[in-house]
Amino acid sequence: MNTSANLAAGRLQLILAAALFSTGGLAIKAISMNHWQVACLRSAFAAATILLLLPEARTRWKAAVWGPALAYAAMLILFVTSTKLTTSANAIYLQATAPLYLVFLGPLLLKEPTRREDWWTLLVLGAGMSLFFLGEPVAQSTAPQPALGNLLAAASGFTWALVLVSLRAWGRRDPAGNLGMQVVVLGNLLVTALCAPFALPLDAATSAGAATSPGAATLWDTAALLDWTLLAYLGIFQIALAYLAMTRGMRQVPALEASMILLLEPVLNPIWTWLALGEQPGSYAVVGGVLILLGTLARFYFSSRRAALPV
Repeated sequence: MNTSANLAAGRLQLILAAALFSTGGLAIKAISMNHWQVACLRSAFAAATILLLLPEARTRWKAAVWGPALAYAAMLILFVTSTKLTTSANAIYLQATAPLYLVFLGPLLLKEPTRREDWWTLLVLGAGMSLFFLGEPVAQSTAPQPALGNLLAAASGFTWALVLVSLRAWGRRDPAGNLGMQVVVLGNLLVTALCAPFALPLDAATSAGAATSPGAATLWDTAALLDWTLLAYLGIFQIALAYLAMTRGMRQVPALEASMILLLEPVLNPIWTWLALGEQPGSYAVVGGVLILLGTLARFYFSSRRAALPV
């Protein structure tokens, strides 16, 4: 049984994790490199950090890790790309529609029965998602191709659902196993390897601007230093340390409360981008985001209640 001190520590770790996760949108947009370069280097820093800090992450990976790791790698690439193309709010809220896909993937892949709350989840999240695609998306300097970005963000939600389904399927066969961190490590290594051919040369994103500006070398050096600092932050803090804090916090905090705390991520993500870059999501996106958050929270609540009932 958790002591009050352990519970308080777990809550703080989850709040820290959610806060770190939420800075991803702003940091990705602030980097001048393209999406291939950001995804590649962010994941390289993340994998190196986890392998350095966790000896157990360096153990031989089971075959079961590869499936969810590939889906996780696809999610990471899609999220970075969609964040570069559309607003932070759209990218994070459309990724949060993963429970919508679980309504179909659960019965299809896990043979889980569909329950009444699943259909309510489908209705609410589907309505929220549809609002992101109503009307003509308005391009901004920080969101140059919102329509394409929205589609890729929705795809990132689907790949995240695949990660959850595959981990749940393996958890049934090996309840004592903990593949989560191995999936994070391998997934980031896969992103690094898959994106590297498209990420080179690394100076392509900034060299054009530097070549046409007086004092180009100084400007390029300053921009490059900022880019590498943000990339290191994304990999070390926004992914690696955030996942470590989340996994440790979830051991101390009940599942429903942990899920509610982690919803701080999609709430804070667009706020940081708005404060720092002035990026404003559309009114439809705001309403859609609220519906997605409420639908996700309701699903967590009913799932927690059902798990607490005696069998």
